[in-house]
Amino acid sequence: MKFFEASNYHFFKKSTYISLRWIGIIGQLISVNFVYFFLNFKFDFITSNFIIFLGILSNLYLIHIYKKTQLSERSAFIFLFIDILQLSVLLYLTGGVTNPFIIFLLFPSIFSSPNLSFRTNILLVFLTICSILIQTFYSLDLPFPISNHFHVSPYYFYAIPISLTIALIFLNYLAMEFGKQSRLRREALAKMEEVMATEHELLSLGGQAAAAAHSLGTPLSTIKIIVQDLTKQFKGQKEFEKDINLLSSQVERCNQILKRLTLNPIEEDDFIDKDLTIRDYLNEIISSFKEISKKNFVFNFNQYSYSPKLTKSIEIVYGLRNFIGNANKFCKKTVFINLKSDSEFTEIIIEDDGNGYPRDVLSKIGEPYLKSSESIEKSKIGLGLGLFIGKTLLEKNFATVNCRNSKTRNGAEVIVKWKNKDLSKI
Repeated sequence: MKFFEASNYHFFKKSTYISLRWIGIIGQLISVNFVYFFLNFKFDFITSNFIIFLGILSNLYLIHIYKKTQLSERSAFIFLFIDILQLSVLLYLTGGVTNPFIIFLLFPSIFSSPNLSFRTNILLVFLTICSILIQTFYSLDLPFPISNHFHVSPYYFYAIPISLTIALIFLNYLAMEFGKQSRLRREALAKMEEVMATEHELLSLGGQAAAAAHSLGTPLSTIKIIVQDLTKQFKGQKEFEKDINLLSSQVERCNQILKRLTLNPIEEDDFIDKDLTIRDYLNEIISSFKEISKKNFVFNFNQYSYSPKLTKSIEIVYGLRNFIGNANKFCKKTVFINLKSDSEFTEIIIEDDGNGYPRDVLSKIGEPYLKSSESIEKSKIGLGLGLFIGKTLLEKNFATVNCRNSKTRNGAEVIVKWKNKDLSKI
């Protein structure tokens, strides 16, 4: 059971990427329209704006359809490839490598290099170099009238793609090295915190075990003396001797367990590393809440549904617990949990009968430090950190998480969905 085992994948924040794309798109719009309308340069204006419009559509897709708060490696590669392709076509229409804005073609791969894997970075660099070479030999002329005055030596002309390629490789290597060092430091810090937390827990358990052994020592000794007296008193009476011997053996067993815990608090527990189904996860979490909450928990599942087993994961437990805890906090009386599973998908639906998510934060669910302008009880005001942590942990474990207001009840609804083939990877 390793907390960081499922977190070694590369991700980067979707909102930051969207903001950078908007800056690039707005810059392209301003440049193309300024050159065409104010400088009166002649080029394929309509096609250029259409290419920029496609970039706008892809950004709107990220905002409204792609629900995850962080881009996975595959998604990041696809959108970065779209960026390279879109900018390449725009440059092809306006002079290729002789266009001074050709430098912007390096940005997508350089931006991604600290956050994505080596293989993905190599592929993006290769695609960028291919685009530069195409722009060198195949492109339309610079916009008129610059095309009539721009004449340079072939040495200078071919030096442009060579210098761009060298800069691309150097800057990507630099960014990848910095990203690698940063990840190593983060992982080292996380491992250190994990070890310290484990040691703290073991010390705490060891102290509790020692205190228990000390406190229970006297009553167990008293019971043992009484058992010895009973053994003498009922000697020869077989109907009592059997029970007295059993009682004596159990007292001795208690002494041995307490002694072992005191000397070595790290006791093996088969349940810790036992393979569990999602139903077992939910039963555990619901039971823990029932002990401390007066709310009702309704857990429904298909008795004969397909339920794959997986090694117990703290990330999944913590992620699901955050969402169920949130439902417990904001519900009026009841939390509804439904588990649906077949041979292909496993889906968990968590609903409550509360007031639901405030409308002004509904579109931002999954981001930390959210604050609603609607009037809410002070005891129930949060920063959205629980939702952020739960969503991030589950998405890193291949889940799709959708937060919305319930269509069947008034409260909030969280849908967590896995492909069963992804669950087997955890």
